[in-house]
Amino acid sequence: MSIKKIRLWDLPTRIFHWSLFLLVMAAIVTVKIGGNAMVWHGRIGVAIVGLLAFRIVWGLVGSTYARFANFVRGPGAIRAYLQGRWKGVGHNPLGALSVLALLGLLVFQVSTGLFANDDISFNGPLYPLVGKDTSDWLSGLHNQAEWFIYGLISLHVAAIVYYVRVKKDNIVKPMITGEKQVREHSVESARGGGIIALVVALAIAGGAAWAASGGIVPPPPPPVETPAW
Repeated sequence: MSIKKIRLWDLPTRIFHWSLFLLVMAAIVTVKIGGNAMVWHGRIGVAIVGLLAFRIVWGLVGSTYARFANFVRGPGAIRAYLQGRWKGVGHNPLGALSVLALLGLLVFQVSTGLFANDDISFNGPLYPLVGKDTSDWLSGLHNQAEWFIYGLISLHVAAIVYYVRVKKDNIVKPMITGEKQVREHSVESARGGGIIALVVALAIAGGAAWAASGGIVPPPPPPVETPAW
């Protein structure tokens, strides 16, 4: 059977993927270092907020295989995949659950981190919006969720290794080049996700990052001047 090359992952999806990977690694490193590195940990968290907001919007208006509607399937599709009857490109039905779990967990992690504190010198950019008790509670959730992130990352890496070594399907290369060789000639290249969709996604991502950086925190009241006499 002849093979043809299709456009699988658009450039915005690929930039998101590798940017998220680098920022999550940087977040892990900075939190382990602690101290002055926590300032950068907070900045990285704000950047991840923007990336996640972009991906959620892009999952609605992006190109074919980046859209949630394309790869999020029900139990029937998952059962077909486990039985070896699923045919398609992009995220498989089981991998889609991993994608949603990772995105959801990261949304939870950065959301709690925005209000967190370390009881020393670091407060999240939205810390002023909550009381100390609430911040401490969210800080605890933020710290505990870290281990779930490690687990999902490990699962993600294991799935990649399985596909590359066992199934002989290099799923990393298309996330670099954007293209994939397929045997099913009925499979078409990705469509959609044009410049208007990109501008909308970037605008929403920028707004989310601005809000997360403290843009929605009311300014402190001006100091009360004490008369000199």
